[in-house]
Amino acid sequence: MMTHRFGDHGDDVGLLQRRLIRAGFAVEVTHLYDGATEAAVIALQKKTGLIDDGVAGPKTLAALATGRRDPKHLALADLVAAADKLGVPLACVRAVNEVESSGSGFLLDDRPAILFERHKFWKQLQARGIDPAPIAAKYPNILSQTAGGYLGKAAEYTRLASAELIDAGAAYESASWGAFQVMGYHWQRLGYSSIDDFVARMENGEADQLDAFVRYVAADAGLLSALKGRKWAAFAKGYNGADYARNLYDAKLAQAYLKYAGPTKAAA
Repeated sequence: MMTHRFGDHGDDVGLLQRRLIRAGFAVEVTHLYDGATEAAVIALQKKTGLIDDGVAGPKTLAALATGRRDPKHLALADLVAAADKLGVPLACVRAVNEVESSGSGFLLDDRPAILFERHKFWKQLQARGIDPAPIAAKYPNILSQTAGGYLGKAAEYTRLASAELIDAGAAYESASWGAFQVMGYHWQRLGYSSIDDFVARMENGEADQLDAFVRYVAADAGLLSALKGRKWAAFAKGYNGADYARNLYDAKLAQAYLKYAGPTKAAA
C-alpha cells in the first residue's frame, strides 16, 4: 500500500481524491496531491484521532475506508502524552515520530515490525555462556559477528524463528521491535519485567511501542538533553549511531521540527 504526500502526482493520487470526495471532503480530482488534498487528509486524521501530518499512508487509508482509527495505531494524544513524560515540546516528539519511526509499527499480518540482528544474537548467546562459533558455521544468516543477512518485513520472522530454536530469549533480545526499532536487549534497563513482557507490549499496539521509545530516551541523560535542547545532530548520533549523517537524520529532524513548531518557536 503506497504512501502519498504533498507534491505527489499520478493515478493513485486521483484514486485517493475520489475516495475523499465519497467520504464528504471537498477536493477535486486533479491527480496532484495539492494543498486542498493535504487539508482534507489532515481533516480526516483529526476526525479519526490519527496523527495529523497530512500524509496519506496505510493507517490513514484504513481510517478512510472504515471511518475510524485502528486502536493499534498511534493517536495524536499518544504523542502529547509522550512529550509530557519527556518534558519536551510536542513538536519534538512529532518530529521524531516522522523521521525515526518506520511509519507503521505492524506488518500487514498484524505482527510487530522487527529487524533481526545476527551480530547481536552472537553477543546475547555469549552472555548466556553459549559458544556461537560452531552454530554460526551452520546458520550464518542468523548468527555472525557482523551485521547483515536481512530479509525484510515478514521474512525477518523466519530468521527469528530459526534463532528461537537455539535460544528464544536471546533471539527476542536480538531483534529491534516496533515503529521506533527499540532493541529487545534493552528490556531490563527500560523497566520491563522480562523480555517476554517487552515483546508482549510491542505486540499490544503502537502506543506501547512509543512508550518503549520514551523509556529509551528517558534512560539516557545525554539523549534526553539533546532532545530538550533541539540539538539534532547529537540526538541523531545517540539514537542512530555514528552513521547518522549519511542518512541526514539530523537535517530531517530539524526540518520536521520546524514544520510542527513554526519558525517563531523553532528560533526560540
